[in-house]
Amino acid sequence: MIEENGVRILTDPGTYSMQQSEVKNIDFVLITHEHADHLHIESLQALLKNNPQAKVITNKSVGALLEKENIAFSIVEDGQNYDANGVLIEGFGKDHALMHTSIPPIQNTGYFIANKLFYPGDAFTNPGKQVEVLALPVAGPWMRLLEAIDYALEIKPKTCFPVHEGILKQPGSTHVIPPKVLEPNGIKFVVLEIDKEHEF
Repeated sequence: MIEENGVRILTDPGTYSMQQSEVKNIDFVLITHEHADHLHIESLQALLKNNPQAKVITNKSVGALLEKENIAFSIVEDGQNYDANGVLIEGFGKDHALMHTSIPPIQNTGYFIANKLFYPGDAFTNPGKQVEVLALPVAGPWMRLLEAIDYALEIKPKTCFPVHEGILKQPGSTHVIPPKVLEPNGIKFVVLEIDKEHEF
């Protein structure tokens, strides 16, 4: 959650954190893309029930999903901006970072908040302007830590903090994505369970 000049902004209410459903006094919700770890519809619905004044800002891809649930939203994409009660929100970037060549990319919009904090979502987008604070993705099926460090060196923020680290606490996509690619190619993907024997 980000607070700037009294405006409270929540980013990407996804499956790795359910506490967002209970948060109060939220003014805006930013959603970078449609993956479940960034958009959990039930959590968003609960959040909006607890914060009826909150406005959702996202891109067209996510918007199509929200329309099906009758959730109101405003579009802010690459090159667009929005006045969030006096706090400038700018959109940067178009695509989610590539996970594998066989998986089509989806739309991802990074958000620059108050000319200060850049939250890139699942991409290493350079907004092309000075960033004071960078929300730095540090883990995921689309990246290596080496790339995260190089990204921070490229952006040169004064400060960065780690995000997208839920995957380190729960296996999630590291167990879901490989079989989608490998099994159609005849390679079985088996997740080893603790205290269970496996024959190969």
